[in-house]
Amino acid sequence: MMNNKTTVTHGEKLQELKDLLYSEDNSKIITEIINKNPLDLHILAANYNWNSGFEVPKAILSNENCDFGTGLLMFYRADGYRLLESKDAFSASTSSEWKEFISKLYERILDNDFSNKSISFTPPLTKVQVFKLRKSNPSNPDVFLEKSPGDGIEIPVL
Repeated sequence: MMNNKTTVTHGEKLQELKDLLYSEDNSKIITEIINKNPLDLHILAANYNWNSGFEVPKAILSNENCDFGTGLLMFYRADGYRLLESKDAFSASTSSEWKEFISKLYERILDNDFSNKSISFTPPLTKVQVFKLRKSNPSNPDVFLEKSPGDGIEIPVL
């Protein structure tokens, strides 16, 4: 007996994510993000072009499937390091949209406001950077400086 179920290959899935990510219609991207699983969201976030604004990253973070590791990845990809490095320099930024995005994401990470912790993310920091961040601002929470819980995944380039 033949099974009529359509099987999507790994390559087809990646192509689907790539087509979505490079769509010029943000409303289409946002509509599609609603239906994505934690891994798809992580891959999209890791490949997102931050010059395209904050609308898509906000949609990823709004998805209830967004993983803690994805939130941490987005914090670093959006240059949240600057907040950890110097609160004064962060406050001096002229981009209110960026400051609002980073501030909300920072609080959400601190509050552990993610339903999943299955995808690990290691902050892209050297031992020297971690040491300097801890020395210059001892109140920097460890959650921003250490590998998050979950399984490490290899992120494909879309």
